[in-house]
Amino acid sequence: MAPDQQRREHLLVVDDDPRIRQMLTRYFEDEGYVVRTASSGSEMRASLQQESFDIILLDWVLPGGEDGLDLAREIRGQSDIPIMMLTGRDDVVDRIVGIEVGADDYIAKPFHLREVHARLKSILRRRQPVAKAPDSEPDDVLRFEGWHLDIGKRQLLSAQKSEIELTTGEFDMLVVFARHAGRVLSREFLMEATRGRNLEVYDRTIDAQIARLRKKIELDPTHPQLIKSIRGVGYVLTAKR
Repeated sequence: MAPDQQRREHLLVVDDDPRIRQMLTRYFEDEGYVVRTASSGSEMRASLQQESFDIILLDWVLPGGEDGLDLAREIRGQSDIPIMMLTGRDDVVDRIVGIEVGADDYIAKPFHLREVHARLKSILRRRQPVAKAPDSEPDDVLRFEGWHLDIGKRQLLSAQKSEIELTTGEFDMLVVFARHAGRVLSREFLMEATRGRNLEVYDRTIDAQIARLRKKIELDPTHPQLIKSIRGVGYVLTAKR
């Protein structure tokens, strides 16, 4: 039975395999979601122009000379909508590339529908603003080096009050750093704190995520001054709160 909710989340499934589209549609509609599907990049663009979606489930391999990475780059250049990559390619390099282009998560085929749903719910839950009492103290606002990180609103403002768009993964990563400013954080700690699961051996997706974050908050991402690498250990946010 579909869960009761005031607004049903809208999903866009982009996959050229009709069996996978049908399987995901049936499953998520039964779970109470509104599901639309596309079999190519052109159909995906048409859907995005017609509706607003809460998350996109995007196949890596698509017909017509475009692949999921191309489409993920295109989406990320226009929006911070969460992207889950569905891929038959599960080696470390492919996963790193997926994170580098802005995917929030990736899951290898063949997959279990309940796992896809669990990860999808985790992404959507992290994007929800945190409700606060009208007169409560702003204890969910973190400040460092002029930056203003509002966890409740999931908003990052620069010292000039400009809003910086972050993906779900980038925002969660920055929150962890801001809450542990001055402390060296290992990749294992960062993965567990932001994704709720342990790193696999030689997994470098954390590095790719931090590289994307640096491009948005560092004056010179090639010589970072806020998030510094500690060789052989991890990373540290050097900014003072």
